Amino acid sequence: MDAMGQFREEVMWSVTNALDAMGVKVQFELEAPDPEKADLAVPCFPMAKALRKNPVEIANEIVAKLQPMPTIEKMWADRGYLNFKVNEEFLAASTVREILTHMGSFGNGTPKSERILLEHTSVNPTGPLHVGRARNPLIGDTLARCLRTCGYDVTTEYLVNDVGKQVVLLTWGVHNVPGSEVAVTESAKDDHRLVGYYQKANQRMEAEPEVQEQISGMLRRFEQGDQQVIEQVRETTEMMLRGIRTSLSQVGVQIDNYTWESQFILDGSAKEVVEQLKKTPFCKEENGAYYLDLETFGIHGKSTKFFFTRADGTTLYTTRDIAYHLNKFTRADILINVLGEDQKLGQQQLAAALKILGRNCVPECVFYSFVSLPEGRMSTRKGVVVYLDDLIDEAVDRAYEEVKLRRRDLSEEKMRQIANDIGSGAIRYNILRVQAEKQLVFKWEEALNFEGNSAPFVQYAHARACSILRKVESYDRSADARKLVDPYERKLIRTLSLYPSVVKEAGEKRRVHLLPAYGHEVAAAFNQFYGAVPVLKSGETQDARLCLVECTMWVLRNTLGNLGLVAPEEM
Repeated sequence: MDAMGQFREEVMWSVTNALDAMGVKVQFELEAPDPEKADLAVPCFPMAKALRKNPVEIANEIVAKLQPMPTIEKMWADRGYLNFKVNEEFLAASTVREILTHMGSFGNGTPKSERILLEHTSVNPTGPLHVGRARNPLIGDTLARCLRTCGYDVTTEYLVNDVGKQVVLLTWGVHNVPGSEVAVTESAKDDHRLVGYYQKANQRMEAEPEVQEQISGMLRRFEQGDQQVIEQVRETTEMMLRGIRTSLSQVGVQIDNYTWESQFILDGSAKEVVEQLKKTPFCKEENGAYYLDLETFGIHGKSTKFFFTRADGTTLYTTRDIAYHLNKFTRADILINVLGEDQKLGQQQLAAALKILGRNCVPECVFYSFVSLPEGRMSTRKGVVVYLDDLIDEAVDRAYEEVKLRRRDLSEEKMRQIANDIGSGAIRYNILRVQAEKQLVFKWEEALNFEGNSAPFVQYAHARACSILRKVESYDRSADARKLVDPYERKLIRTLSLYPSVVKEAGEKRRVHLLPAYGHEVAAAFNQFYGAVPVLKSGETQDARLCLVECTMWVLRNTLGNLGLVAPEEM
């Protein structure tokens, strides 16, 4: 167990024993206060009602019965709180030993039996990814990395919408709009090139009733299993997906499975869902279309009508989504969906439909607020949008200029490599550092900031640690870490010791924004240590300090890895 985890357990044990000695059974929680005051604290205010005493009196009574423990240096009562300080020598020796023993696996949790299926991205394959939607794959991919570090078996998945009107409209455009009528794009990638066909097809559909009828006919034929239409749509969708996959790979996102929405039409499972829902007492009919009345499930207004067929009998996305989730439950124990905040109602309706079908399990959702520009919300239709590919290109170009300015000694190939690592990292970090539920206003100057709270700042700290270690031939990795008594050394050790709990909370509580903040904290503590304390030629403490530098390198590397960022050895 990591040092801070052991300290936490001993605090829990000590407080529980003290309460038992008082003849009291009451729940309590641990808090992490300002580290300048204490390392852990137990607020006694929640105990006041059960014990019929004021919190100050309760804290004083408990602290008198606390038993000393090896990991606890000091424990005291203060204004209704029990406060605990960790034993600094224990923390230093244990943390350094644990990191140098486990290195790249430091902070990893024990293997869990639960299988997690994490769906993310799943954007309609009708155009390039824009920055507003890029928040989805970055949150999903980072959460998957953290959950794997926590010990879970995680599979990531993208549901490909190859059935809906939009992708059929695109397919019609590819096969019916002459290339001469489509504007030439700057990018040759298929996801950019095909947008013109989609836009032209949309214009014609709105202006020409016969085109509208052709597209509606294609939708009907698709649902009836027409192989020609299915193959045409699949071919168009695959072209779009190639471009989307390339964009995702450039920011470090790899998806394990791609599940095609059409699968649930072709295998009959969507039709089976329709038949099952029709038999329930919640099913109603309106002008030939069928819906579920969800008023008893706490859903009100127009949203109480959850339609699952059209008037012509064809299924809707909602129907196929139910079939998809029934399929997912056969493949995993925990389902997690990363979705935009506009999907909250849809997920409530989905959960209600699953209950109606007798399923007690519902998917867990991680919702995120959309990304906007300073001038307002992004909109593909209005042309107010920043494509992810454009952002990547701009980020890499700016990073290259910085590298060229600072490292003229490097080869062109090396400068380009470092620029790619820094540029893509800057994008991921900037988007991930904001809590998912909070609005993110995208600003170029923040996304590509190479100082302060940014990916390059954290990556540079890792490169600096590597550089220090390259300057020595060898050192004693069993050096006594208890010699590290300087305040800057102790602050860095304390910060490193928190990594296992931070990555656990990021994964278990779905709070991936904690990782960028933690990476910045480690990098800042390391810079302060390096600036204040000599490492090389520091006499009898040199080996211990080099061990601390190596520990920092591993924790930064692990943090960057969970963030999906490259950990460069030189910058």
